Amino acid sequence: MTELHTREASTGTEDRSRPRAVLPALCVTQITSWGIVYYAFPVLNPEITTVTGWSSTATMAAFSLALIVSGIAGIRVGRIIDQRGPRTVMTAGSAAGAVSLLVIATAPNLPVFFTGWVLAGFAMASTFYQPAFAALTRWFAPDHVRALTIVTLAGGLASTVFAPLTAVLADHFTWRTTFLVLAVILAVVTIPAHALALRAPWPPAPPAPADVTSTPQEVVRSRPFMLLGLAFMLSAFAMYAVVVALVPLLLERGYTTSQAAWALGLGGAGQTFGRTLYASVARRTGTTTRTVVLIVLGALTTAAFAVIPGPYALLFVVSVVAGVVRGNLTLLQATAITDRWGTTHYGRLSGILSAPAMTASALAPFAAALLAPPLGGTPQLFALLAVLGAAAALVALGTTVRPRT
Repeated sequence: MTELHTREASTGTEDRSRPRAVLPALCVTQITSWGIVYYAFPVLNPEITTVTGWSSTATMAAFSLALIVSGIAGIRVGRIIDQRGPRTVMTAGSAAGAVSLLVIATAPNLPVFFTGWVLAGFAMASTFYQPAFAALTRWFAPDHVRALTIVTLAGGLASTVFAPLTAVLADHFTWRTTFLVLAVILAVVTIPAHALALRAPWPPAPPAPADVTSTPQEVVRSRPFMLLGLAFMLSAFAMYAVVVALVPLLLERGYTTSQAAWALGLGGAGQTFGRTLYASVARRTGTTTRTVVLIVLGALTTAAFAVIPGPYALLFVVSVVAGVVRGNLTLLQATAITDRWGTTHYGRLSGILSAPAMTASALAPFAAALLAPPLGGTPQLFALLAVLGAAAALVALGTTVRPRT
């Protein structure tokens, strides 16, 4: 790993307790939390709009608001985990997630529906990747990359498990009853898992490396941190816009809905595969080099979609490669703090760093839909997104942390 990881190992962080139940429990709760609180909504939204008469724009706005709330609340969640550990906040987040689904399922009007999704945003902040990453980084450092990889591989199965399950439930029940059933599953699986598996003593934060800025305030105000946040924000916007616009792009080029869905699905498979490669990539590359190269590769795959109309097999390959890059970018963001500033204030700094990227990912679907027509079509949108990715890579060149003298 990096020199920073070597220094941490030499200070004895590898001797800290690693509770056995934490990793399998977080794998299960990530699948369940992502699958129910995030992936169930896209499956149910068409029925929601049909039955209630609410516009799809309004329901999608409520869902996007949850993502924005999650990014903002994640800053405070990270600070709490740094100080007290993940058990209380993740257990409370699981309970909040179940309650939010109850509110959504019984919402008589849009204001209550929005209220439910605001509460879901707090649940996302307390149960999704960021708090899990903070827990694993403290308990498993300096070998946390392996633990992070395992959890993200499990999280990648969330849509595979719960999208079909949600569809089956929706075939037999109304969307409201389906959400109620999912709320019960979420509560039964994740509340006891977080409450029981995360009981291990929370180890004290390791000392910050002597040659990097040590206080969170100094880190947040530093040029590398601000540039890193900007790079991840631009990259996240481009990445999520590509995901939501890929099907319209292929339909616009004359491919069938089935072909477009397969291309999108295989991109997800590539994402899962890409996460298995990250540990090897991290061992062989420097922190800034790795950041720039992965963001550049993301921009190149986006540009390929813009300029390659076919054949379908070639677009299929590009989709898989784009997924591999996205999988690596997930772990790149998860390790960005430890690679530069150590694990001392990981939760707090990671929450601050991820907030702009989370907001960008929430706004990307709306922005993509608004930008495509005036740009002249979806291929032109992809060209613009490739330019944004290239700009993110240029910004990332300035994210090297200079040793403190």
